Amino acid sequence: MKRRVPWRFLTTAGCAFAIAAGFSPLVQALSLFEGEPVTAVAVADRGELALEAGDLHYRPWASEQLSGQAGVVLHVAGRLSAKDLNARLIEALDATDLPETRYRTTTIVNTDDAVFGSAMFVRRSVESSKRDAPEAHFVVDDQGAVRRAWGLNAGSSAVVVHDAAGQVRFAKDGALTLGEVQHVMALLESLTQAQPPSQ
Repeated sequence: MKRRVPWRFLTTAGCAFAIAAGFSPLVQALSLFEGEPVTAVAVADRGELALEAGDLHYRPWASEQLSGQAGVVLHVAGRLSAKDLNARLIEALDATDLPETRYRTTTIVNTDDAVFGSAMFVRRSVESSKRDAPEAHFVVDDQGAVRRAWGLNAGSSAVVVHDAAGQVRFAKDGALTLGEVQHVMALLESLTQAQPPSQ
């Protein structure tokens, strides 16, 4: 069964007005380096979205939780324009036949970087997507802790590939080229072949 990467949370009518809003992002210095551990950060305000016995709730999330299984982190501002930046990678992940037991996709939504007044709608849409895909990993960052710790630009979309040891194997803030999308998918395939399936 193909893995579905749920991105409906940024296509609801409640967020549609975000397209027309402008912003002036400040250029940041990316603090993620290949071969080094993912820069430590914790999200205590909201955090990881969990669905248990039909009820949704949030629990603290920390970057240390990325260890133990290879995967890709998609960090996106709570704006439609940010979601569209890496649509090609999302399509590739959606179509991949890589075994779900060997890697995880973690989507971090920065609601601190949403159009004024829209953060509530973005959160509600994330929660709806979690109900549609309970196996998906969503983190809602209401204070922008991850963006600051990782040196990401405002209004952007970042992609981080990590191995089972939690070390960065690829990182880019912004739109991936077609070649970079192919590289990420090949890298994920290599990493999944190098580790046993999770239980």
